[in-house]
Amino acid sequence: MATKKSKRGRSGSRTRVGRKAGARRPAARTGAKARVAGKSKAARVVRRVRSKTRAVAGAVADRLALNKKLVLEFYQKLIGEKDFEAARPYMGSLYRQHAPYAADGHEGVAEWVRKFKEAFPQHHYEVKKVIAEGDFVVLHLHGKSGLHPFGESVVDIFRIEDGKVVEHWDVIQPIPETADNANSMF
Repeated sequence: MATKKSKRGRSGSRTRVGRKAGARRPAARTGAKARVAGKSKAARVVRRVRSKTRAVAGAVADRLALNKKLVLEFYQKLIGEKDFEAARPYMGSLYRQHAPYAADGHEGVAEWVRKFKEAFPQHHYEVKKVIAEGDFVVLHLHGKSGLHPFGESVVDIFRIEDGKVVEHWDVIQPIPETADNANSMF
């Protein structure tokens, strides 16, 4: 390695012996390159993670949107049209029912729809909210022309598995004529 002794040149300024004028020390150059390379590597990692995060978030959003669409179409066939056979393709091979008024399985739902159609042929609903989280889709609805003159506030919860509806819960609350507050049930 060249010596680090200094000597005075013709102009009187000091120059290092053994190095070209303006040359940096090798250690300093390596350290600076390492820092720059480290920053750019870290930046690449951050960009890659952000890109993957956006891709995953996009895929999750797409899946949730598909689940919402599936449940809305299923609900329209089953409750809106009161047609079990039209709703059947949206259901998984097993269907678990948590509502106390219908039996488990396809046969239980088919029987319930038949009775519902007979008792309330004019029943219809208005979707107020659709919420999706993970494998669950929640509908908040205003059921009309059923048992109660002002309708019902209905919350239906569905679980999706492999793109099919496989499980159901619900909560049904009659809408009263008057309320103790000015807020809507929706």
